[in-house]
Amino acid sequence: METNVLYYGDNLDILRKYIPDESVNLVYLDPPFNSNRSYSAIFADESGRESDAQIHAFDDSWHWGPAAEIHLSYLKNSALHQGAVPIGVSQVMAALEFGIGKTPMLAYLVEMAVRLVQLHRVLKPTGSLWLHCDPTASHYLKIVLDSIFGAKNFVNEIVWKRQTSHNDAAQGAKHFGRLHDVLLFYSNGQDYQWQQPYREYDAEYVDKFYRHIEPGTGRRYTLSDITAPGGANPQKGNPYYEFLGVKRWWRFSQENMAQMHAEGRIVQSKPGTVPRQKRYLDEMPGMPLGSWWDDISPVQAQGSERLGYPTQKPLALLERIIEASSNPGDLVLDPFCGCGTALVAAQKLERRWVGIDITYLSIAVMRARLRDSFPGLGAVPVIGQPTETQGARLMAQESADGRYQFQWWVLDLVGALPATSDLKKGADTGIDGRITFTAADGGLQQAIVSVKSGKGKADDVRVLKAVCEREKAAIGILVTLDDPTKPMLLEATVAGTYHSDVSDKDYPRIQIFSVADLLERGRRPLLPPLVSAPFQRAQRVAKKEGEQQALFGGAEG
Repeated sequence: METNVLYYGDNLDILRKYIPDESVNLVYLDPPFNSNRSYSAIFADESGRESDAQIHAFDDSWHWGPAAEIHLSYLKNSALHQGAVPIGVSQVMAALEFGIGKTPMLAYLVEMAVRLVQLHRVLKPTGSLWLHCDPTASHYLKIVLDSIFGAKNFVNEIVWKRQTSHNDAAQGAKHFGRLHDVLLFYSNGQDYQWQQPYREYDAEYVDKFYRHIEPGTGRRYTLSDITAPGGANPQKGNPYYEFLGVKRWWRFSQENMAQMHAEGRIVQSKPGTVPRQKRYLDEMPGMPLGSWWDDISPVQAQGSERLGYPTQKPLALLERIIEASSNPGDLVLDPFCGCGTALVAAQKLERRWVGIDITYLSIAVMRARLRDSFPGLGAVPVIGQPTETQGARLMAQESADGRYQFQWWVLDLVGALPATSDLKKGADTGIDGRITFTAADGGLQQAIVSVKSGKGKADDVRVLKAVCEREKAAIGILVTLDDPTKPMLLEATVAGTYHSDVSDKDYPRIQIFSVADLLERGRRPLLPPLVSAPFQRAQRVAKKEGEQQALFGGAEG
């Protein structure tokens, strides 16, 4: 199986088609929470500041319909799933149907269950799954996961405090502040991979338990018991001997005790007292992490990590999960990868990875983020995107959402940032994307990109020329599904050229490309160079720390 790749499409189809049995070490998924909200990605303008350009990223709402009906029948009916679904899952789904009815919540649970069955299939026996959710459906999801993995393989419910207290009552809310997310952690067997995470000791703990300070070095330490646990019990194998005039059953052999004493690590306050071991604070790994995580802050609105992508999770959170449940070289799968935080964390921690998402907006964001964070990684392959005109035509026509997916795909293909207001509301300013380059004075100039998912016409070229004049853009780029007509090419030719003093070259003011030009003929927009980046790009990510890119501006998340 190819790794370090992105898949574009429905993760259920991709899991069934591409991901083999028992091939994945760790699954992390952060699916929609059934919050009944719409989310938008907020882009930065050319200076890197937050702009008002928003792209409708996804709707987190679910409705009962034909797809949910088909998947519920599959989950309940052994004749349909041919033994691929555990009997417990079938029974649980039937019980949920009886208990809550064919509601939006059941639609959500059905769509999650049919995918969780596949995710369980692809996990290695030593693998783990972490499901990120919130209290909206976590109680139902745990029942579904118990039926798939077995209740005995439930490891933890982690509570992540994702924000500080806020005054919802001021907006008329009649509930306690909703401050946390839930992480449901399941193993695929008892021999799962595990590395205990630690967190720093808090100041109160240090002052109480590491109150001694060593003269000369200033190192803090505590004195701990070195007698055998449980006292005199030869069956435990602890040795009995005299040390510094004291006879006891000890934790360590006589040789090791002498060595620690020579190193100054055994302390006897006065003759005849029981010696104790000096344990230095700076040699301790920290406090073993529990199931309450309040030490990782959410991505801040003005932070360097912020992409502006909705529901973005902090890199430190994913690093903790990946380090706890996998080893370098292992394979991490994120089937709802959004802006790709899990993939960035996996790459940084030297794991292999596979990401899946159903929107090409997410695919474009992830490719750019990985490219900028890891310059040596190269172009990330995308499996499932069109490779020829007919595939592009199917993308544009396959669903009501196809036009937007086609548009985001084209913008990624030509290297443009989306620049349209909320696409699903139908707003159309004649600008679908922007590509920025350097002007003669060292400032920034732009090319406007317009994408047409149908047949182009000469009037499209005239409109683009008008938009360029209105926006004071130097170049206009029109991308059409089909090859341009002769009248279109004529309109482009009479628009003239733009001269760049930076490159000392002339460029066509209006450039037209078909999908065949981009995919099959290798043509690309002819543009002056970009000498300085128009927005803050991703910082290179080091193995243990590094900042993220800012393809997007701040806000919702």
